Amino acid sequence: MLHLDPLAAHALLQENPQAVLVDCRTEIEHMYVGHPAGAEHVAWQEGPDWEIDPEFADKVKRLVRNDLDRPVLIICRSGQRSIHAGDALETAGFSHVINVLEGFEGPLDEDYHRGTLGGWRFRGLPWFQT
Repeated sequence: MLHLDPLAAHALLQENPQAVLVDCRTEIEHMYVGHPAGAEHVAWQEGPDWEIDPEFADKVKRLVRNDLDRPVLIICRSGQRSIHAGDALETAGFSHVINVLEGFEGPLDEDYHRGTLGGWRFRGLPWFQT
């Protein structure tokens, strides 16, 4: 798995129209916290039980129309959950999986807040909020 910071990930998406950005956060995070412009939402896990969706890789396969060579970028809140989701995609046969470091909101700062040290939104990249 390749790991790119948000700026490099955005550049790759701009340069490669075949690449797809998958937001693997929960539906609530995707809708209410916001999401990268153009991101497709496929949750890795959902509350209240937080079990991993056993159909995650199959859902992403459908999203890319079974083109397992298509670049798939995975983003979550901080860049950690997306590593596990990316591993699952590689196990399922995807050949070009890219984790977005820092995620959408970035790491926690000394006050336990996100969005002040890094992340897609912090870097000024395009995003939407419902």
